[in-house]
Amino acid sequence: MADRAQGRPAVPTESTIRDWDDADPSGQTYTRVLFVDSDLTEVHNRGGVFDECTFRGVRFNASTHTDAAFVNCTFVRCSFFDTTFTRCKLVGSFFDDCTYNLMKVSGGDWSFAGLPGADLRGTELTGLKLREADLTGVRAGKAVLRDLDLSGASLQRADLTGTDLRGSDLSTLDPLTVTLKDARVDVTQAMVIATALGLDVRP
Repeated sequence: MADRAQGRPAVPTESTIRDWDDADPSGQTYTRVLFVDSDLTEVHNRGGVFDECTFRGVRFNASTHTDAAFVNCTFVRCSFFDTTFTRCKLVGSFFDDCTYNLMKVSGGDWSFAGLPGADLRGTELTGLKLREADLTGVRAGKAVLRDLDLSGASLQRADLTGTDLRGSDLSTLDPLTVTLKDARVDVTQAMVIATALGLDVRP
């Protein structure tokens, strides 16, 4: 499949589900399934597992996902308006041309996920692992990105204007390649950024 704009291609799917409305994925496991044009608005998913699945044109609006897993999945033109993820695993998943208005993510592991160019303005991500995630060119103005593990993450050309970054790992952030105007950081982060700029920080 050619659903991924960049990076490794999506895993080939083996079955297709269309118009999967009124679904309850809680406690279920789906492997290599293509979901097309489904409306999962206000679905409450607890513990559902999606392995190497592709979601195309799926609406997750106002849905909640708790202790669920979307591993190595691909999301194409999906809507996550007011969607909540709590302690979910999205390791290796890729997002292409999706919308994220008012999305909230609390805890969980999204390491190696790909969100290049994502518009994360106004979202809230807290206590989340995003190790080696592709966040190239993300627009996260006035977003809350607190207590995130961003070790090894790609943040080149990211717009973090007015973003609350307190508590997040900024060790691999290059302040010369991102926009940090009015971003909120703690003292430790300020020292990390200053050192990255070549400043001699002393007490």
